[in-house]
Amino acid sequence: MQGRVQEQGHPDNRCLGVSCSATGFTTRSDIGPARDANDPVDDRHAPPGKRTVGDQMKKNQAADDDDEDLNDTNYDEFNGYAGSLFSSGPYEKDDEEADAIYAALDKRMDERRKERREQREKEEIEKYRMERPKIQQQFSDLKRKLAEVTEEEWLSIPEVGDARNKRQRNPRYEKLTPVPDSFFAKHLQTGESHTSVDPRQTQFGGLNTPYPGGLNTPYPGGMTPGLMTPGTGELDMRKIGQARNTLMDMRLSQVSDSVSGQTVVDPKGYLTDLNSMIPTHGGDINDIKKARLLLKSVRETNPHHPPAWIASARLEEVTGKLQVARNLIMKGTEMCPKSEDVWLEAARLQPGDTAKAVVAQAVRHLPQSVRIYIRAAELETDIRAKKRVLRKALEHVPNSVRLWKAAVELEEPEDARIMLSRAVECCPTSVELWLALARLETYENARKVLNKARENIPTDRHIWITAAKLEEANGNTQMVEKIIDRAITSLRANGVEINREQWIQDAEECDRAGSVATCQAVMRAVIGIGIEEEDRKHTWMEDADSCVAHNALECARAIYAYALQVFPSKKSVWLRAAYFEKNHGTRESLEALLQRAVAHCPKAEVLWLMGAKSKWLAGDVPAARSILALAFQANPNSEEIWLAAVKLESENNEYERARRLLAKARSSAPTARVFMKSVKLEWVLGNIAAAQELCEEALKHYEDFPKLWMMKGQIEEQEELTEKAREAYSQGLKKCPHSTPLWLLLSRLEEKIGQLTRARAILEKSRLKNPKNPGLWLESVRLEHRAGLKNIASTLMAKALQECPSSGVLWSEAVFLEARPQRKTKSVDALKKCEHDPHVLLAVAKLFWSERKITKAREWFHRTVKIDSDLGDAWAFFYKFELQHGTEEQQEEVRKRCENAEPRHGELWCTVSKDITNWQRKIGEILVLVAARIRNTF
Repeated sequence: MQGRVQEQGHPDNRCLGVSCSATGFTTRSDIGPARDANDPVDDRHAPPGKRTVGDQMKKNQAADDDDEDLNDTNYDEFNGYAGSLFSSGPYEKDDEEADAIYAALDKRMDERRKERREQREKEEIEKYRMERPKIQQQFSDLKRKLAEVTEEEWLSIPEVGDARNKRQRNPRYEKLTPVPDSFFAKHLQTGESHTSVDPRQTQFGGLNTPYPGGLNTPYPGGMTPGLMTPGTGELDMRKIGQARNTLMDMRLSQVSDSVSGQTVVDPKGYLTDLNSMIPTHGGDINDIKKARLLLKSVRETNPHHPPAWIASARLEEVTGKLQVARNLIMKGTEMCPKSEDVWLEAARLQPGDTAKAVVAQAVRHLPQSVRIYIRAAELETDIRAKKRVLRKALEHVPNSVRLWKAAVELEEPEDARIMLSRAVECCPTSVELWLALARLETYENARKVLNKARENIPTDRHIWITAAKLEEANGNTQMVEKIIDRAITSLRANGVEINREQWIQDAEECDRAGSVATCQAVMRAVIGIGIEEEDRKHTWMEDADSCVAHNALECARAIYAYALQVFPSKKSVWLRAAYFEKNHGTRESLEALLQRAVAHCPKAEVLWLMGAKSKWLAGDVPAARSILALAFQANPNSEEIWLAAVKLESENNEYERARRLLAKARSSAPTARVFMKSVKLEWVLGNIAAAQELCEEALKHYEDFPKLWMMKGQIEEQEELTEKAREAYSQGLKKCPHSTPLWLLLSRLEEKIGQLTRARAILEKSRLKNPKNPGLWLESVRLEHRAGLKNIASTLMAKALQECPSSGVLWSEAVFLEARPQRKTKSVDALKKCEHDPHVLLAVAKLFWSERKITKAREWFHRTVKIDSDLGDAWAFFYKFELQHGTEEQQEEVRKRCENAEPRHGELWCTVSKDITNWQRKIGEILVLVAARIRNTF
């Protein structure tokens, strides 16, 4: 048994030699005897405080306490107090693996939450910035105003912390007084040192003055002429003055008359002449010296290099040394006699007659240079001399197109024709010369000339186009189409690519030149080249718009005509063509186009209505009726056509016909709009009972149509039945809670009868049911403003802009709620938020108007009506502005543009146009009425 235990080894916690049931234990003999706290330690040299066992135990206990830091600054809500519970244990490999796994998990979870955390941090920062803006943001409006500070105001601002006294802050100007030369002569000698003692000083012992009577001077050399100062050389002030006078005399002699000796100096222009003598170069003098040195090196290294001589001459010219420049360039002509540029530079630098001599010398060296001949002709002032020079040049260079053109321009038409006949022989490939000759020839000869030109230059399209224009100008329009088709075929046969854009540009030039048939023929020939089938319509409409923008109306008309041939059943193409004719054509062309349009698109109601309106505006009511009758046949029970027929009859005072049409429409095509027009007709004609009866009948069928409730309430309000009007509006709001005009009518009704609190409550309720509605917020602000509560109005406006930050009507109202000094800043903010909103642009125009900046105001009015021509208020304010500050022509222009635009919207505009007393007014009359209502209170 004992042998097996020894072989296998003893188990843990067992003592060898003890029975198997006994575990290992420790006795006092193993750890030593127990010791008292006052016993000394084994170390005899221990320091004080550590010499007893008790001191050692206290020290160990304090060390254990220090291991755990229980300070509040060391506490974490999640981890508790800093430090690990197992920090005293060993850190093994499995602990390292566990920590790596936990770190990977933490990193993964952090990446998943990173985007949300960053978004939250960004929102918190933005919120913090809004609540606590930087000083820079708080003073942004004041910074903008710094642009208005003048330079004088800026310079008058005192420096911060300037502690200097008044005399230091405002120093007097330093006064300088000229000093005589004797002063300098005297003080030059006072500073000299003497190395010897005056014998008279030794004689008198230095006690008596050496100036008996002031006649003797102790200064040696005082009697020498020229004030010789010992030790410093000779300094003669008189000679310095003479030199100064001599220098001034030399300067004045430069501008004096060399014949009589009398000066010709202009007192006023003297300083200007002196300024003109100053070199105009902006470089440093050292740079000029370096450049001069470098160019000299280039000339010496390669004297036959023309650019070096030209650059050297121009450097001297810039520095004001014109004669040096001329000498250099003439030296350059000697070194480079075959350089055209050097000769031309020499001719430029030399004066008139000398330049002619230089050019003559250049011609001897370069008899084939076209530029030198042209320069020679430019130097001549007499026309005959110019002709002589150019003809001599053509003898030497007969194939120069530039010389022929310059020579022909100086000749009379008959002589020019003769010269061009010779020119095309010498330069048969010049298209310009052929075309110029054709323009000067008769019809028959011009045809022959163009035929010869085509033979010599078979690849140029301009010859063919000129031939077509020639035929058109002589009434032979049937040949135009053939010539253009033949041109396309011939050019393709000669390998010329047909560039569609170039041909369209040529057609536009023909249009501007008045060659209508040629431009239309070119368009028809090239409009379909190089376009995919599915892109044809879109591309052609863009081409037409481009032609209109370039004022090539006949080209656009040709494009529309070709597009209508390809797409005869496309309603959109017919509409585009009709609007083009309406804006740029005549009434006859529009009506002819519309007749063709309704034949191809009989179901297009708008085309029928445009045709009827055109006839009606021309005063041809029977023709308009016949068009609408045909429209009824093509579109039975069409609401638009019914209402157009009713409007035609009512506008022409045929009220019974209108009533019958409306009754028939209500029976055959009953719609809410038909009932509404029926009620309005009876209302404007004064049949209130019939209007109310029709309104009740309509509301039985179309109770969710808000305009019927509005009309019912307005009729009751007109009859001064306030309770019934309130009831009508209230019932309408139950059926149509999202109708903004109904809420506005009800609140205004309450305000009208003095119930301000109720009106305010109605608007608050409307805003709850219709959030982010600018119209309701605007009415709430105006309600408080009309009640005199401007502070509440401003608060409401701030809330409104928070809820609707991109509303132009709110920003335009906010501009004029501010005091005058702050309006400009507010308008800048409004433009940043709503750059292209017509209400904001109109507010800016009114702001300039109120500041009497007429030109800027007119510019902004133009911009407003261009962005939104349907805003009637903009036209009314524009017209009022021109009535006060414009001419009659400007007023008439605004009125005509407004009539063409036919505006239908705008707060003031709708107030006047929808008034039943103005139901038959034309656009121009409404414009005058609205402008009369405007008061310049902004």
